Amino acid sequence: MTPVEIMQGDSPVVLGLPHTGTFVPDDIHAALNARGRELADTDWHIHTLYDGLLAGATTVRATFHRYVIDANRDPSGTSLYPGQNTTGLVPLTDFDGHDIWQTEPDSAEIERRRLAFHAPYHAALQAELERVRARHGVAILYDCHSIRSDIPFLFDGTLPDFNIGTDMGRTCAPQIEAATVAVCAAATQSHVLNGRFKGGWTTRHYGQPETGIHAIQMELAQSTYLTDEAAPWTYDATKSRALRIHLQDILTTLAEMAPQLKGTS
Repeated sequence: MTPVEIMQGDSPVVLGLPHTGTFVPDDIHAALNARGRELADTDWHIHTLYDGLLAGATTVRATFHRYVIDANRDPSGTSLYPGQNTTGLVPLTDFDGHDIWQTEPDSAEIERRRLAFHAPYHAALQAELERVRARHGVAILYDCHSIRSDIPFLFDGTLPDFNIGTDMGRTCAPQIEAATVAVCAAATQSHVLNGRFKGGWTTRHYGQPETGIHAIQMELAQSTYLTDEAAPWTYDATKSRALRIHLQDILTTLAEMAPQLKGTS
């Protein structure tokens, strides 16, 4: 299976989808334990949730599961959130802190996976951002994520519905951040900017407003669009219909804003 799926469009917005994939090669599947094989930490159905929301949007989607290698982690292995519980480039535990491997990958195996999966995904994402920037003078990467709303190993309390990450405003123009917050605030009081999730490695790596590439991460609580935050991870059509209205507002607003961002830093 190809590690990345690309759908090219002519909008200034590029959707990154690093965690919706569920493909695990047979040899890696055999090395996982029973808990790991549940693939519980998937961003379930996020590609379905965003499908068709913005005409002309480019999408770059990783097909492999994050337990193979995490496409939203620094390839050097540097921690995304130093001093906090998190998972690494190749996670050794799930989000609840439980072991997921019968046989943990060694450094050589991690490097093999980086070359086979992580690198092709980011080569594709980089190429699409450059293509879009060449066309519009600016590109906006909107990185699409979701997670269970209650995970004591990772954070206290219940996660807000909308979790917006811009690495404290470093990864995008302030207009992008403000517009996204405004839509979320109009939708619900359950939103936060740069809370527990401040933008992953993808957002921080590509978000360089001075170059014309802006990036923002949206981490949705899975309670906003799943029937239950547990297997079988059922996509809730009613919840999703309501949520998609707000997500469409965000993406449309960002696309319309793009011409104003050319030449800004």
